[in-house]
Amino acid sequence: MNHYLKNSIDEASKVIGKTWPLYTFVASNPLAGYENSTFQDAVNSARKNFNANAFPAAKLYQQAWEKGDIDAKVLTDLLNENNLSESPEFYLQLLKSKNKSEVLNENHTVDVIMAKWLSSFMDEGLAEWEIPYKTEGFYNAWRLLVVYDSETGKTALKDIPKTSTLALEEILKDVDESEYVKIFTRHLAALPGWTGYINHRTTSNSDWQQEYPITAIDYLAARLWTAQKLNSPILPKKIDKPSDGLVSKVQYILLKAWEQSWQNELVKTLENESIAPEASAEKTIPTAQMVFCIDTRSELIRRHVESKGNYETFGYAGFFGIAMDYKNLNDGITRKSCPPILGSAYTVSEIAQEKKAAQLLSYGKKNEVASFKQYFLKRIKNMIPSAFGYVEGSGIFYGISLVGRTLMPRKLYQLEDKKASKIEGICQPDINKAVVETNDSLGIPLDEKVGIVKSAFDLMGWKQFAQLVVFTGHGSHSANNPFSSSLDCGACAASPGRHNARILAKLANVPEVRKVLARTHKIVIPKTTLFLGAEHNTTTDEIVLFDSEVSDFHKQLIQNLKANLIEAQKTATKDRLDNKGNCVSYAEKKANNWGETRPEWGLAKNAGFIVGPRNLTKHINLESRCFLHSYEWELDMEGTALEGIMQGPMTVTQWINNHYYFSTVDNNMYGGGSKITHNITGKFGVVQGNGGDLKMGLPLQSLFESDENMYHQPLRLSVMIQAPIARVSEIIARNESMKTLLDNEWIYLMVMDPTSKNEIFNYRKSIKWEVTSSKNSSKLVENES
Repeated sequence: MNHYLKNSIDEASKVIGKTWPLYTFVASNPLAGYENSTFQDAVNSARKNFNANAFPAAKLYQQAWEKGDIDAKVLTDLLNENNLSESPEFYLQLLKSKNKSEVLNENHTVDVIMAKWLSSFMDEGLAEWEIPYKTEGFYNAWRLLVVYDSETGKTALKDIPKTSTLALEEILKDVDESEYVKIFTRHLAALPGWTGYINHRTTSNSDWQQEYPITAIDYLAARLWTAQKLNSPILPKKIDKPSDGLVSKVQYILLKAWEQSWQNELVKTLENESIAPEASAEKTIPTAQMVFCIDTRSELIRRHVESKGNYETFGYAGFFGIAMDYKNLNDGITRKSCPPILGSAYTVSEIAQEKKAAQLLSYGKKNEVASFKQYFLKRIKNMIPSAFGYVEGSGIFYGISLVGRTLMPRKLYQLEDKKASKIEGICQPDINKAVVETNDSLGIPLDEKVGIVKSAFDLMGWKQFAQLVVFTGHGSHSANNPFSSSLDCGACAASPGRHNARILAKLANVPEVRKVLARTHKIVIPKTTLFLGAEHNTTTDEIVLFDSEVSDFHKQLIQNLKANLIEAQKTATKDRLDNKGNCVSYAEKKANNWGETRPEWGLAKNAGFIVGPRNLTKHINLESRCFLHSYEWELDMEGTALEGIMQGPMTVTQWINNHYYFSTVDNNMYGGGSKITHNITGKFGVVQGNGGDLKMGLPLQSLFESDENMYHQPLRLSVMIQAPIARVSEIIARNESMKTLLDNEWIYLMVMDPTSKNEIFNYRKSIKWEVTSSKNSSKLVENES
């Protein structure tokens, strides 16, 4: 391939992010390719490439201003610093008066045709009849079939170059090479959802990609050939549209003021909590300890669990430090169950518990029968000879089901939940290396088991062990919801975290692991301590303990905990749903109501990430707006644990935050649009109506209370870490990508320094710090690393 051609495509590809499939709808920054630029430059560039909103709409700023979420003094000070002397109301009115200009899409016909080809080729089993020649790759399949496409016009196969590279070279032979990047950028950005999914498939090298390959080069060759055939412009026209610098400037100032106002409230709250005396009861060994995901939804349930007894809770990334894939026993599919930025070192599957091999065998046979029934009914529905008869004969049964699901969603939820197979009752998780070279290498070495368990206790700053320690993953339940995986655990690649929790509990219960932890690492786990896995259902706030293998010694303790968890569910759902009736019943109804557009709010309103001990936030209602990661600075003198938190969880929370931010500021471009007109395509994505671009973000109903009123507040992530400022500075200095994110203002960082009376410092560019504590006037501090 022409070297310059390849480099130009690579450069242009930076404009597109990744569109994740519905079955693992991972939160990601749609502008990830711009992160080496400042946030302001990045959103302005994206605005030009996508014609998308980069900042919140005027009505959202107005709502925040009227609610008092934007502090008048903060906003006035920022306006004055930027030599803007009018009142805040004047500038809000200015934004209202400026409407986004619509730009005529000269390539609309090309977009429609390419969306048709991409949806046909990348289909993952939804279509009954596959497109021919898929195994030949996208360009080859398209080339062999486009001659039959009436929308493109009459074409002879000999007139189409045999490879994508030859096609691009022929189409661009009269174009100056300096224009290549501009051309490729324009055509990749025309359908960012589809090209984002191509990006996801090529980088993940999924099974579908290996079987049916597609690349950006293939796509561009087919697209540019189609554009040329239809006499559509290949080189975008240069539009000399003067940009309104004042509007962009005011939008950014308002965003900064909104963010600083929220930060000031957080700082004030945490300062008050940091000087509050610690209750002596907290020093006693708790009845039980529960570890939850750092997810913002855990903040609510942790408060309510702690209020029900002498319980201690911790926050830890929901994949529980295990870079694993999980093989599902029901369908045999292996899915990623750790952050996408990590390669999976292990595969976890299910094996029978002791003396339950017969039950597992019976379960497997029942599952086979159920799978065959499902397959048989699908074939009857889809085959032409039987489809009409099937509809006529089964209509009454489907009618009864429709009535039941519409009028009695809660009853059906309880029935399905009761009948659902509880594999945790007969199985235990089994961990192996992801790549098994020989049968002798089954399982994993003892030192790796120890490392996984030790890492968990190190990162959380564990000090003492209760008799019962519960690792609690989380998942969600909703009906008729294509985006259901977006409500599962983000740290588990949009999968439930229950299996990660179970395997960590199993490893921590291994006697040999405990012996090495005590002998080598001075982590002494009492013999009476039992580790359990559990799952928190974030839609209903039910917590299920996987306790089928416990001894009699712990049974009463577990029964007491279960009773208190039921009480915690009642008060948590009442707090979250603000319903005066039976809140648990209401939550279960929402979970199984197939007409419910908001079964839960997910991580909407996320704005902060707090890294520190629980006593810093225990007595505060943070309204589920903060990710919470446990950390004890005094137990991490080398800063190793903190560096791991800042490299991993801080990066993932930034992705989630940006995912929500951009889905809110332009829901049509970066989000998912309205659920009302969604259509699933190819089993992996949704489009609005009968075609168009693939939707890459969250739907409107997950972010807005109504078409006009927001629920999620689009603010960049503010991170608060309790640790010595010198330690944080050293970590940033060692991690260039982390420093780039901070310097370019993709995230904010504040540090509460316990060696300086918990004074709070705000990060400034090039590892400089500004005191933001209310105790002192603002001052700039040089790099303390």
